[in-house]
Amino acid sequence: MPASKPAQPIRLHTTTLSGHGHRVKLFLTMLDLPFTVVELNMKAGDNRKPAHLALNPFGEVPVIEDGEVVLSDSNAILVYLARKYGESSWLPGDPLGAAAVQRWLSLVAGKVAFGPCAARLVTLFGAPRDLGAAQQIAADLFKVLDAELSDKRFATGDTPTIADIAAHSYIAHAPEGGVSLEPYPHIRAWLARVEALPRFVRMPSSKVTVVTD
Repeated sequence: MPASKPAQPIRLHTTTLSGHGHRVKLFLTMLDLPFTVVELNMKAGDNRKPAHLALNPFGEVPVIEDGEVVLSDSNAILVYLARKYGESSWLPGDPLGAAAVQRWLSLVAGKVAFGPCAARLVTLFGAPRDLGAAQQIAADLFKVLDAELSDKRFATGDTPTIADIAAHSYIAHAPEGGVSLEPYPHIRAWLARVEALPRFVRMPSSKVTVVTD
């Protein structure tokens, strides 16, 4: 049986506009777990200061502190929270169900990260990436996912899992990277179903301020 609540509020180290951080904040909220946010100023280099590097030597966000447990990597954190505090449906234990979730987590760490996430990093933050290549990766990915979601309510079937939590943020905010969601009705319907789940919280939208051409 999963634990009902942590002994003390979980500390989430992140920054507001991080989709990686948002997916953890979203899942903490949907599980109705007590947590506090330690907001990092990435421009000021908070993630490179000794206090944060002691938690994650890579200097990345998010990081959680759950009692004596310190854990980084957003997908790993989702797995931890699902197993420790969530119902089994969030991360199925049967071989096929577990594999289906893992496939989506791999997509999130791969094509989503190099596609819509990377494009957004360029247009919002001026990251030194190839915008056109990232947008093409996103378009190719979305074409496949739109077809896949045509007969599914959620990423792996009729029930939401951490796959949906992991994938939502950067796909929903793909337009901020110049990738339209209009050609993908099944993706948009899936996003709406995720956003209709109890205690859903949205990541703040951002206006593109970086000139990219």
